[in-house]
Amino acid sequence: MKKLFIIRHAKSSWLTATVNDFDRPLNERGHNDAPFMAKKLLQQINIIDAFVSSPAKRAFTTAFYFANAFDVKESEIIQAGELYHASSNVFYNTIAQLSSAWQTVAIFSHNPGITDFVNSLTNTQIDNMPTCGIFAIAAKTNDWKNFEDAEKEFLFFDYPKAY
Repeated sequence: MKKLFIIRHAKSSWLTATVNDFDRPLNERGHNDAPFMAKKLLQQINIIDAFVSSPAKRAFTTAFYFANAFDVKESEIIQAGELYHASSNVFYNTIAQLSSAWQTVAIFSHNPGITDFVNSLTNTQIDNMPTCGIFAIAAKTNDWKNFEDAEKEFLFFDYPKAY
């Protein structure tokens, strides 16, 4: 059994029009929501084996807050360039390459692809993956290579505005 936590980046800043999309930072709410949601996740699970993130600044910063809550160093966050505005197929391909030794993985990415991806996983459907939202599932497989075809079970969906 594998557990996957799919996390959209926290709220980003739109204050500087000259900053390109990839380099957009988190805004104040994002800097508050990410550590808050990381602590909420830590209350439910105490170990995440790998943190895999889009290298875009807002996604990677969100991943950093989560990794920090789990006492994982920033240098241990895996940057996967393909997760920047990824389609569902890209998510599946990225997951298929994860180490089978990892039982729990957190993936950080962007909309609209992240919403499409979570809606492809189980019968639980959401209209829009909110910023810093966490969609958690379990997959009945021993190897991430088999994730796409594995039977999946919805575990929970959480997001900052639920509190």
